[in-house]
Amino acid sequence: MAQAQTGGTAPVPEFTGRTGEVLQRLNHLYPALIDLSLGRLEGLLARLGHPERKLPPVIHVAGTNGKGSTCATLRAIAEAAGWRVHVMTSPHLVDVTERFRIAGHLVSEAELVATLEEIERVNDGAPITVFEVLTAAGFVLFARHPAELAIIEVGLGGRCDATNVLERPAACIVTAISRDHEAFLGDSLAAIAAEKAGIFKSGVPAVTGSQPAEVMQVLAAQAHAVGAPLARRGVEWSIAPFPASADRPAGLRLTDAQGTLDLPMPALAGPWQMENAGLAVEALRLSGLALPQTAWQGVGQVQWPARMQRLHGHLAALLPAGWELWLDGGHNPGAGVALAQELTHWKDRPLHMLVGMKQTKDASGFLGPLLPHADDLWAICEPEQHLALPAQAIVEASGGKAHVGPTLAQALTALAAQAQPEHPARVLICGSLYLAGVALRQDGWVVR
Repeated sequence: MAQAQTGGTAPVPEFTGRTGEVLQRLNHLYPALIDLSLGRLEGLLARLGHPERKLPPVIHVAGTNGKGSTCATLRAIAEAAGWRVHVMTSPHLVDVTERFRIAGHLVSEAELVATLEEIERVNDGAPITVFEVLTAAGFVLFARHPAELAIIEVGLGGRCDATNVLERPAACIVTAISRDHEAFLGDSLAAIAAEKAGIFKSGVPAVTGSQPAEVMQVLAAQAHAVGAPLARRGVEWSIAPFPASADRPAGLRLTDAQGTLDLPMPALAGPWQMENAGLAVEALRLSGLALPQTAWQGVGQVQWPARMQRLHGHLAALLPAGWELWLDGGHNPGAGVALAQELTHWKDRPLHMLVGMKQTKDASGFLGPLLPHADDLWAICEPEQHLALPAQAIVEASGGKAHVGPTLAQALTALAAQAQPEHPARVLICGSLYLAGVALRQDGWVVR
């Protein structure tokens, strides 16, 4: 990968409170030359006593779309077994503490601040990135609290991601791959797949779902090269829905070399959640970790915000009675295709889409599959939205179809003013996890 000059700092989402004070100080240590190597973090972790080597069994999750939902499913299954589970994900939606779930509970601000200040002292002014610091913090926190499982989500790519200092996880997952972060990961699906496959380790089971042929070829080649047994959906494992009968509700049926396993329907909405559930289940089955049969009921108990989430708070109250307000954080072309599949089932009432995106994302690629399903499109650019794409750029990416919001409240208020009571509609906020965070704050969502 090419090196990139930075100005000595990098744009980061707004961090608030005492946590934000520490992270903003550390952001000034951002390397002037970014080579996307692991050396800086490896040195820091050595000075911290190698906490990454003191974790419970780890499931390492990479991919373009579905990482968060897959991590949430892994957690729900393990917690249904009665296990204590650590989870590290990114980015956060409302508060940075969301990134670290310790034995089932979000880290407290006090413990996170103390850990970050400790890392700041140990780092002693050496060049470091904020994500590397946050990754180190997760490892330190997880090493100090007992648990039966740790779930670690890749931040960007895989091969050179800070989380890839993990030497031998129990299993690795690569979720759906599509184009995203091309400036860092490459301008072809094959190049992006090679970066994601960089998390594969010798002898560690790797699981992936349905992928484009060029992606699967790269994943299979890398797995063979490092000696990682690869389980591919449609080859080594499969999953499909089964209908309800007189003695049981509808569910999913997963089949692999170990046999057939019946699962509840995923709690998360969207047709893509079947595959995410399968990835989580198959990884746990191949990990060698012993789970009771009751654990698989966790598939039907998953909670994960901003993934086809129905909102009921302050923003929803701006709409007329009978209207629905939904939120999804999908933000790249692959997510647009997946979301369009769900919208084919939303034909029973008009759909208004409120779209806000990050400056670095492919707005046209995301919007293309969605435009045929939208009766109305609004371009959103919230003032507190991190690196928000200007509303006019979204209008242009929509081929002129979109109206300028420019904020969620203004767009929702305008929709309410022109609404016809006898024709209830749906509103979908989408396009950015950062916009999703703004929406959740404005709606009054509470981090749990």
